[in-house]
Amino acid sequence: MLSWGAASGRALRWASGRAPARGLRASPRARTAMPSWVIDRYGSNEVLRFTRDMVFPIIHFPNEVIIKVHAASLNPIDLSMRSGYGATALNMKRDPLKLKTGETEFPLTLGRDVSGVVMECGLGVSYFKPGDEVWAAIPPWKQGTLSEFVVASGNEVSFKPKCLSHTEAAALPYVGLTAWSALNQVGGLNQSNCSGKRVLILGASGGVGTFAVQLMKAWDAHVTAVCSHDASTLVKKLGADDVVDYKSRNLEEQLKTLPLFDFILDNVGGSNEKWALDRLKKWSGATYVTLVTPFLINMDKLGVADGMLQTGVTVGSKTLKHLLKGVHYRWAFFMPSGPNLDEIAELVDSGKVPAVSSLGILAT
Repeated sequence: MLSWGAASGRALRWASGRAPARGLRASPRARTAMPSWVIDRYGSNEVLRFTRDMVFPIIHFPNEVIIKVHAASLNPIDLSMRSGYGATALNMKRDPLKLKTGETEFPLTLGRDVSGVVMECGLGVSYFKPGDEVWAAIPPWKQGTLSEFVVASGNEVSFKPKCLSHTEAAALPYVGLTAWSALNQVGGLNQSNCSGKRVLILGASGGVGTFAVQLMKAWDAHVTAVCSHDASTLVKKLGADDVVDYKSRNLEEQLKTLPLFDFILDNVGGSNEKWALDRLKKWSGATYVTLVTPFLINMDKLGVADGMLQTGVTVGSKTLKHLLKGVHYRWAFFMPSGPNLDEIAELVDSGKVPAVSSLGILAT
């Protein structure tokens, strides 16, 4: 966990100026640069560089806000992006019409999660005001949160849960929204249709998995969690009804001893996909959702056009193949969403997703 101004370790303390009065200016006149962790090229850890001269973010659109970062966290996506994963697709998203000739994405700031305070609002923002405590997950095609300030669209931001500190809150948005996307937006699960459903979560002890366990229990599903023995105590505390140790013996054989499932969330991928769909109830609307897809890899290897074509053929053929067998096959991705964070914040403040501290340790 990275927490600006944290008391432990070698803390980084930022100078905090007064918030400017709201008006026509897009940013404070006195600030042109800020401290930030950036990369100037893709590679391993040695490409990370600390600078005090990162360009200060400005508001380009009326629906944007500038957030003073109080805490940020790292996720596996940040490590992958540092190495160049997804660069082709993300650069297309940053400049779809290729208008910025000669410019690159560098220097690039990593970090998706942020908890902080609104410093300035665009003229079209009415839901937030300077001084509001908020949290957000910044999309990977934007400059990240390992900075003193970050700019975000108002529809990506939500009020921080009142029961959490900034440090605790910064561990949750990215993994929470990724799980929410897979279970709710793609999988169609919600509070009114989960009661009694049997849900299998592969990779239940990671950041996304631990949140998914808690969300499914909050919605009254029966949860079977797959993880290593070392994580089984934690996963049980999060509410899992059954915990399966994938290291003790063959996972497929262990799951064959259990009743079939209504829903499977796969955070692991690999060979699991070859047999996991056989553990679903046929012709009952049962669904398999995986977060491990070749979309970005295809575009990195094949380019935009061929990568998208290959991805479409792959997902289309798999969807049809499994539909003919009586089950639904779907891909899911992280989706930034302030409204969905509102719902997550409500669950956290109500105590229905209580183990956020444990989740934060795993997510950072």
